[in-house]
Amino acid sequence: MKKVLVVLVVVALLASTFWAVVTAFDDNDDDTSSSEPSRSSSSSSSSPRPEPDADTTAAPEPGLESFYAQSLDWESCNDDAECAQLEVPLDYAEPDGETIELALLKVPARDESQGALVVNPGGPGAPGTDYAAAASRVFREPLLRAFDIVGFDPRGTGESAPVDCLSDDQLDVYLSSDPNPDTPEEEQEYAEMTTGFGRGCAELSGDLVDHVSTIEAARDMDVLRAALGQKTLTYLGASYGTKLGATYAELFPRRVGRLVLDGAVDVSLDNRQLGLEQAAGFETALRSYVQNCLDTTDNCFLGDSVDEGMATISDLLGEVDGSPLPAGDRELQVGNAFYGIVTPLYNRDYWFLLSAALRSALDGSGSALMDLADTYSSRGPQGYVDNSSEAIFAINCLDDPSSIDFDQVASELPAFEEASPTFGSIFAWSLTSCRGSLSTTTEKPIEIDGKGAAPILVVGTTRDPATPMKWAEALAAQLDSGVLLRRDGDGHTAYNSGNECIDTAIESYLLDGDVPDNPTDC
Repeated sequence: MKKVLVVLVVVALLASTFWAVVTAFDDNDDDTSSSEPSRSSSSSSSSPRPEPDADTTAAPEPGLESFYAQSLDWESCNDDAECAQLEVPLDYAEPDGETIELALLKVPARDESQGALVVNPGGPGAPGTDYAAAASRVFREPLLRAFDIVGFDPRGTGESAPVDCLSDDQLDVYLSSDPNPDTPEEEQEYAEMTTGFGRGCAELSGDLVDHVSTIEAARDMDVLRAALGQKTLTYLGASYGTKLGATYAELFPRRVGRLVLDGAVDVSLDNRQLGLEQAAGFETALRSYVQNCLDTTDNCFLGDSVDEGMATISDLLGEVDGSPLPAGDRELQVGNAFYGIVTPLYNRDYWFLLSAALRSALDGSGSALMDLADTYSSRGPQGYVDNSSEAIFAINCLDDPSSIDFDQVASELPAFEEASPTFGSIFAWSLTSCRGSLSTTTEKPIEIDGKGAAPILVVGTTRDPATPMKWAEALAAQLDSGVLLRRDGDGHTAYNSGNECIDTAIESYLLDGDVPDNPTDC
């Protein structure tokens, strides 16, 4: 999964949204990007795995020795996989206190294993065990043959002490509500739901909600590395997973082996800048989708130009705001419609689903858009299959609790509506998302440069809606050993998206330590 949306707190740093589509439908990414590398293979340099000073299980701080020395009891699960639990302290400042268990899932290498490739799909909040379980659809054969693919549910997510904030019925109301309130009554309702979400997390999750930060998840990842018996971490993180990986590199630079950060997040940005640039990214992606409709059909159902098509979609959102559409035994509200539209923008291969859903909505049925919105929020016919829609709130608001007052939104609207005439106001309102958060963390913010780490591969896509290319460029520059890999294409994240240049560069780096030129364009 790959979510990064600041709109759930905004929209997820969605490899999660992308991942939700992958699991709900089928993973066969393809784009029109060049398959030829812009460099010769002989220009690569080799990066041997760094040798840390300490042994594999050495704890970085006193009191953590037992966690670093633990062994994993793998048991068969999910047919071709193995599952285990990893014990970590709830609070790293109190290692003798309460502990929690993290869910792990491993898909063994098809050939002789070169070790573990730890993977994270983003979110934050997406279960990494599900990501690993679908390894055969997410990763290509060279990685499947060589590595044990290991996924873990980060603390507070999936089966790893999941946070709880709302009942399913309450979450339905929250996700369907108007994300762009335009009347005093709607603004009051928005404020009550926002504050109620944070209050619910505190009441239902207790102390746990104060200990689901990205820094703590990165500490967990080093305990996992030790339990796997590896001197250094080999890692592929997508979307929000790039923030997690970069945080790991800052905390444990000498434990960095080979890290791929795909769909990178600029970790230096605050919530406002993240939301503003993400709004622009989704606007660009939607315009690219409309242009594709014009280019590939004789009579695009959205209109005769990109501007006409964008107006059709904006008008539809406005109509749904006033009159919800029937969607089976439910109603498609404007919040559902928003998530239904942005979800397939994560992957160009699923644009046809967006076309089908928009055609249906324009004809008066909201069922198809509702299906896409449910995919985004991990909602099945019987309810929510994981807590990703709650975890994203808890984690993001713990990492950065900054939030504006509800009466300050009006002053932000001009900038956000300029960045995205279609979605800008929604992203502006998302700046209030953490107003209701009651959680506090003892972890101090860190500036990330990963000084002393081995080369880290940072990957971006030119028309990525959730994590704009400029974020990858910025993160590669911030990391002392960052190496930038750029994919020209649509959709969220680059690996296994039909670009041979990208895939070969990432696989050669992970398998052989071949570091591409900085930057490399594909």
